[in-house]
Amino acid sequence: MSGDPALDVPLTPAGEEAARRLARQLANAPLDACIHTRFSRTRATAELVLAGRSVPLETEPLLDDIDVGDLEGSTLDEYRAWKAQHTRQTPFPGGESLNDAARRYALALRRLLASGHSTMLVVCHEIPIRYALNAAAGSSELDGPVHEIPNAVPYLLDERALQQAAEGIERLVRLA
Repeated sequence: MSGDPALDVPLTPAGEEAARRLARQLANAPLDACIHTRFSRTRATAELVLAGRSVPLETEPLLDDIDVGDLEGSTLDEYRAWKAQHTRQTPFPGGESLNDAARRYALALRRLLASGHSTMLVVCHEIPIRYALNAAAGSSELDGPVHEIPNAVPYLLDERALQQAAEGIERLVRLA
């Protein structure tokens, strides 16, 4: 687990290749800006995707991965085991709760809507993407039906979908 943006976790060769594939997919897409998190791997992905293009990069800390606190460096299995024993409202030891992160993601989506950009590439982590996709679709839970989010795959959300995602995340956190 890596939920601390201060730790440099570089892209793997597979991650670099995935970013180059995404660059080919987006080569002709007009972009006003590229938003990325404070994590070095999202910045590196953005730079590979936009190589040779003049697209301004902006950092959005509200899209950072979940702060898992004392579980930093744990295995995915250890993270899942802890998560299975606690509610969404329970903060990770020394970190934040899943609901706190969800509220942060909803605020980030509202910031994107207010940014004035018409077309953005947002390079972030799988959990905010999962939450946004499920909330925008009107799901009754943030973790489904879409759960597996592959790396460097574009998901297109227009203004209406971003608005629905922010509202849906906020609604589901209130109900949790």
